[in-house]
Order: sequence, then structure tokens, then C-alpha cells
Amino acid sequence: MSEPAGAPREARIFVAGHRGMVGAAIVRRLQAAGCGNLLLCTRAELDLTRQDAVERFFRTERPEQVYLAAARVGGILANSTRPAEFIAENLAIALHVIQAAHASGVQRLLFLGSSCIYPRLAPQPMTEAALLTGALEPTNEPYAIAKIAGIKLCESFNRQYGTDFRSVMPTNLYGPGDNFDLKTSHVLPALIRKFHEAKAAGAPEVEVWGSGTPRREFLHVDDLADACVFVMNLPKARLDAVTTPTCSHLNVGTGSDVTIRELAGMVADAVGYTGRIAFNAQYPDGTPRKLLDVSVLQGLGWQPAIALREGLIATYDWYTQNR
Repeated sequence: MSEPAGAPREARIFVAGHRGMVGAAIVRRLQAAGCGNLLLCTRAELDLTRQDAVERFFRTERPEQVYLAAARVGGILANSTRPAEFIAENLAIALHVIQAAHASGVQRLLFLGSSCIYPRLAPQPMTEAALLTGALEPTNEPYAIAKIAGIKLCESFNRQYGTDFRSVMPTNLYGPGDNFDLKTSHVLPALIRKFHEAKAAGAPEVEVWGSGTPRREFLHVDDLADACVFVMNLPKARLDAVTTPTCSHLNVGTGSDVTIRELAGMVADAVGYTGRIAFNAQYPDGTPRKLLDVSVLQGLGWQPAIALREGLIATYDWYTQNR
């Protein structure tokens, strides 16, 4: 666990999306660092897609730091069938929170995006400079465009108003609190549920969507939370030395990837499923490869701590206890 530089224990810190997997992990990390003045609201208490509600919250609560982890998220199926919701809700959340943060004088904001912001065929591993250099993956383009807009909102407010709004782009995430719904989940939690149910039913085979050949990088959500607190509390001069006003975001990942076929085998091992794994190539693969270049963040002094096999076992334990 990386110790954040100058973490403000008494600061009023708003974690937007604290009930989601990422937001909950950030809350755990902040509490571990001794930050006890956290502002946490459910969607019923604060709908971030409503501008008036967001502005009122910021005027009343006056947060000093904001972690913008709230988002509508999902896997290939969810992105493909509900593109309007994915672009509209994520655009609204980013715009309303970032505007209100500026208007209320928030000292520092951290916007969380996704590695899907990069072009589908970007050179691997993907550096921060690859942003906007090519066409996006069609299956999640609306979501990616909303996240790109969030980055550019932060950069634009920084350039025009001198705010200190930062952005991190995590790779594929997993861990406690993940979404295990087969209709809306990402690949790793979907595999955990499929193998668990197959094991319980004694099924001789599990079908996995796609060819199994795409390569993906996976980061445990607790490692991401640690990176978020680390980046949020870095001195601005250190960030300015490795970023530019128009390329200010930082990649967060492990720097290594596996094929979906390899991942399926690792999940089967973690679950204890011993049947056959069948790949159905009639389903889309998505981007051929998504590996982040994480050299900038590593150069600033942050490294992940949770290995994939270790994280899979812990995540499966969480799933069996909380499903």
C-alpha cells in the first residue's frame, strides 16, 4: 500500500459513487489513511445527472477534494444494447460534478476514466499520448466518448481557471463489490459466476463468449484505490513535470496482460471447476488487445501490490460470501 503524500485527514472529501466497486474501494483506502471527514451520498440522496441537485450539494457541503468515481458501467452486452444511457448519463455526471467543483472552489478533483478511451488499434502498450489518435472500439464507443469528455473538461478548466483537476485511466478492474450479473457484467466477474454455477450444478462444460484470443490487463480494485489516493495527493509540481495541459491523464494498471483463454483457466482454478471450457467465436471479441503503458505512474513512485491469481482467489471468496 502506497502512502499518499500529504493526505489531508481532516479535509472534507466527497467520493461520488461510493456504493460502486471503485468508490467503495476508495472509501476503504481513505479510511485506512485516517481520513474521517468523508461526504457520501446514495443516488436517492443525490442524483448526479441532475444539475440543480449537484450544484446545491456543492454549495451546501463545500467539499475540498472530490473523487469522481460515479459512472454507468457495463460489459459488451450492456454497452451494445444501451448506448444512449451510457453516453448521456456519463456525460451528465462528468459535466455537472466538474462544473460544480469549479464553482464551489474545490481544491482538487480526481476524475476516473477507463482504458477504453484509447483507439481500438492503438500501439501496445498504450501510452497516454495515444488518446484521440484513431477510431474507438465500436462496442463501447459511447461510453469512451463520455470518458474522453471528462478528461477534456478537467484539462479545459485547468487551462482557463487554474483549477487542479486530475484524471486517471484504469485498466480492466475486478474485486469485491463487482457486478456479477451475466447480462451487464464485464468478462472477469461473468466468468467467476459461470464457473461457480457450473461447479455447483456439476455441468461438464462452460461456454465462454468469443474466441479466447484477445488479451486483457486486470487490476484489483484495491490497487486502483491506492493509486487514486496516491495521485490525488501528489504535489502539483510533480504531476506538471510528467504531463502537459492537453495530455494530463495518467494510466493505472499492472503493465502485463493475459489472453481471455488464459484468464478463463485461472478463474476455473480459483473456483475449483474441472470441466471443459468451450469458446464460442460467434460472439464478439471486442478490442484485440488492451495493455496500458504505466511507466509514467511507476516513475512517480506507485506500483500495484496484488497479483492476479491472488486477487482472483480473494474475489471468489468475496463472491461466495456475498452473492
